[in-house]
Amino acid sequence: ASIPRDSLVALGTCFGKFTKSQKFRLSITALDFLAPYAKYKVWVKPGSEQSFLYGNHVLKSGLGRITENTAQYQGVVVYSMADVPLGFGVAAKSTQDCRKVDPMAIVVFHQADVGEYVRNEDTLT
Repeated sequence: ASIPRDSLVALGTCFGKFTKSQKFRLSITALDFLAPYAKYKVWVKPGSEQSFLYGNHVLKSGLGRITENTAQYQGVVVYSMADVPLGFGVAAKSTQDCRKVDPMAIVVFHQADVGEYVRNEDTLT
C-alpha cells in the first residue's frame, strides 16, 4: 500500500533517539532484537534483579557472571540468571577488574531496563 508522506508518522520499532550532542541513546524497545546477538553479557543475581529494574546500577555483590574479555566502558546486555534479558548497561569495570574490586563497587552502569515500560509508559514511544 502507498501512504502519502504527510500521513506517515512512524513505521517499525523505535531503537533509540539521538541526544542534543548527537550521541545515540539506545531505548529498551530494541532489547528483544539485540539481546540474542549481544557479544558482551552480564548476568545478575536474583536479589539484584529488582534493584536493576528500578533503575539502579549493578554492584559487584549482585554480579552473577560476566562475559570473558569485556572491556571497561563496553556496552553490555544485562540478563537474569535464568537467561531473561533485563536491559542494557555499560561495563564500569573490565572482567579482570571485577575480580579484584570490593563488593560495593559499581560494575555495570544502568542505561535502560524493562521496568521503563511501567515507569515511563506515557512518554515511551
